[in-house]
Amino acid sequence: MQRRSLLQAAGAAALAPGFALAQDKYPSKTITWIVGYSAGGNADIRSRQMAKAMSQLLGVTIITENKPGAGANIGTAAIVKAVPDGYTLGMGNFAPLSVNQALFKSLPFNPMDATPIMLIEKGPLILMVRNDSPYKSVKDIVAAAKASPGKLSYASGGIGGSHHLSGALFESTAGIDLIHSPYKSGAAGAIDLMGGQVQMMFEQMYAAMPSIQAGKLRALAITSAKRSPLLPDLPTMAEQGYPAVEVLNWQGLIGPKGLPPALVKQLNEVANKALQMPEVKNMLLSQGNEMGGGTPEQFAALIRSETVKWTKVVKDAKIDPE
Repeated sequence: MQRRSLLQAAGAAALAPGFALAQDKYPSKTITWIVGYSAGGNADIRSRQMAKAMSQLLGVTIITENKPGAGANIGTAAIVKAVPDGYTLGMGNFAPLSVNQALFKSLPFNPMDATPIMLIEKGPLILMVRNDSPYKSVKDIVAAAKASPGKLSYASGGIGGSHHLSGALFESTAGIDLIHSPYKSGAAGAIDLMGGQVQMMFEQMYAAMPSIQAGKLRALAITSAKRSPLLPDLPTMAEQGYPAVEVLNWQGLIGPKGLPPALVKQLNEVANKALQMPEVKNMLLSQGNEMGGGTPEQFAALIRSETVKWTKVVKDAKIDPE
């Protein structure tokens, strides 16, 4: 009778979630890394770099799968709702984790269900104008906008993205009225900025650098707390008088809801090591991004604080949910 009870207990344990994890060494098969954006963008490139580095450390293949659409909601939902066995991970981004719940009437996932593993990077934006623009500083723009409310326009890569929200935060902080001109991509907005169709744009630093270095666009300020070593003469928005306009488009490694703490700890340790590998670190820094790293708890705290911040910005700017 006692032997039968032990066998029954063993059988029940074998069916219980997490039993296989306790018995099998992790990882023992291919891991899928999901990206909520199209191939070729920064999220995709960084995902592939990190996946390659982590696969070397873990000793298994990590394949990258793009699931773009709906402001990265589709891909993020696929990560969050996956089986929490450590074999589906992905890139968690600024928009789907901290902004979209204020922008969309409903989401296919709960951002708080995502399991934060490690922050990978923070990317500042640059406020830029045409190289022949009469505006030489942020104060010049504010003065012109106050003299002619609703006349100056800024480009963005679409409603609710970091380009748009940076502009909205700038408007409310400076007490000015600008026209938002959304485009299908940041690159399309930058082209019209160079063509004179709009007067300014907050652009990701990695995307802005080539045009700035070529003399096509003039950088006025950066949205990070400190100056960038790549553009040491470029003042921060805080130095220009607007410390509240601090914007960093961050992204990091996340897992599904209910990912076991032991796996979170293991993956965090591996991801921190991967981030320090020269091929990852050098590329990240060369684009003007700030290094991530740290604990899952630190990443979770960032997501929570950013959610509070950007929910207020969306509400104050009266951006209608889609």
